[in-house]
Amino acid sequence: MLGPIRVAVVGMGKIAHDQHLPSIFGNADFQLAATVSSRGEATGGVPLFRTLDELLASDTAFDAVALCTPPQVRYALAQASIAAGKHVFLEKPPGATLAEVAVLEQYAKAAGVTLFASWHSRYAAGVGAARAWLAGRDIHSASIVWREDVRVWHPGQAWIWEPGGLGVFDPGINALSIATHILPRPFFLEEGTLSLPANRAAPIAAMLSFRDAHGTPIAMDLDWRQTGPQTWDITVETDAGTLKLSKGGAELYLPDGEHKSEDHEYPGLYARFAHLVKAGESDVDISPMRLVADAFLRGRRELVEEFHD
Repeated sequence: MLGPIRVAVVGMGKIAHDQHLPSIFGNADFQLAATVSSRGEATGGVPLFRTLDELLASDTAFDAVALCTPPQVRYALAQASIAAGKHVFLEKPPGATLAEVAVLEQYAKAAGVTLFASWHSRYAAGVGAARAWLAGRDIHSASIVWREDVRVWHPGQAWIWEPGGLGVFDPGINALSIATHILPRPFFLEEGTLSLPANRAAPIAAMLSFRDAHGTPIAMDLDWRQTGPQTWDITVETDAGTLKLSKGGAELYLPDGEHKSEDHEYPGLYARFAHLVKAGESDVDISPMRLVADAFLRGRRELVEEFHD
């Protein structure tokens, strides 16, 4: 492809403004071509459309879309974009179901366009070094503690409590995207408990027990009711000592001390997307989403007190 990739951002919520737009503006491989929002305002001097259909029917030239909408409506948008010959960047999670993501992958392959299921936490500052350090290590156990205040991070977002919105697994899938990336062996769910508020369809907390093919235990503690300091930690016990990723992967602690580097989550995603488009390839890793689906399949439900924003 000659020249920058002209990208339209669909869904102009907080994540689009805070992460996608700065990453697009900061990468010479991209040019913002349009935005799509039913209630947004024009951004960056480019056309604003109320719907994707309006954009596709217009004479606006663009090569790709970044879909930043809730996952429940993303399939139809991705399908229409692929049918129009556009490359597609999917915010996490890549869809509302595993089956629809598999169908989109087939559509993209048949259409000869790139489909990118993005996992931004894999690009946190400490994750790459953690993956390299754990390679070849004997893993004894791992613990994931992801506790935060939903009122701070998702205020008034009703869709996140609906089927397909994932509830506490919306942040929890970030932890799983890191764990599936850094641990040297795949792992699977053995048992779990999902805590659902009596007035909601999605869990507010979860306790999960995983195990890898060698029998290594991996525990996960998710909770959306934590106030004050927030906790996003992954700890791995190995034959060479303890590795700890904190602050969602931004800080790495190894037996020889603390290791820090520049954070580049969304810039890293867009660099990856540009590479895929230029190479004519797709990247649709569903392993974090598969583990979440297994939690809903096998986890025991318990009702807890109602949640109100």
